[in-house]
Amino acid sequence: MTELSINNFRTGAIITAVSGFLLITISYIIGKSAFFLLLNGNLGAIVDKFFTYITYLGDGIIWIPIAVYVLLMRKKYTVLLLGCILYSTLFAQIPKNYIFNGTPRPTKLITDWSSIHIVPGVFLNSVDSFPSGHTTSASCIFLFFCLLIQKKWIIPVGCIYLYLVGYSRIYLAQHFPLDVGAGMIGGIISVYFSLRLQNWKDQYSSKA
Repeated sequence: MTELSINNFRTGAIITAVSGFLLITISYIIGKSAFFLLLNGNLGAIVDKFFTYITYLGDGIIWIPIAVYVLLMRKKYTVLLLGCILYSTLFAQIPKNYIFNGTPRPTKLITDWSSIHIVPGVFLNSVDSFPSGHTTSASCIFLFFCLLIQKKWIIPVGCIYLYLVGYSRIYLAQHFPLDVGAGMIGGIISVYFSLRLQNWKDQYSSKA
């Protein structure tokens, strides 16, 4: 049975943490609205369509094919999978709905809509902005596969996936970069605790 790749996880977690804290830091230096407007520019109809679809790769439903893969091919790590799903949901939804509930999203906080690029056909949420749930999921999925896949290619490929999903939330005017950065950090924490659960389960099984 292939063991987990802790080295890949550490590398992926460091890259994700640096990216997340950079987004958070810049948001506080220049202001979260100003940073949002800097990144939320109109890149054309093709890019609009691209990010409209790519953002779904951070939706909770993406865990379904991942769960099928784990149950069929890597059943030993079911606890890791379940932990990632549980913790990423908790770390995204509890702050969003109970701690920072009502936090305005870009189109509610920024009253001058002419300065915001809004993609036609995309439903715009107005509140519960912090953190980005899609980015939390994407960060968690990236680091989950860093653990499962020994090959180094998972790191650049996973980073591209994470950055595309994270940027899609800004491009589609759903979140501030601050929210995206927090989502990245939430994903790291989720996988860390899930890994501890998996290790506890493995240790218990070995003693049984």
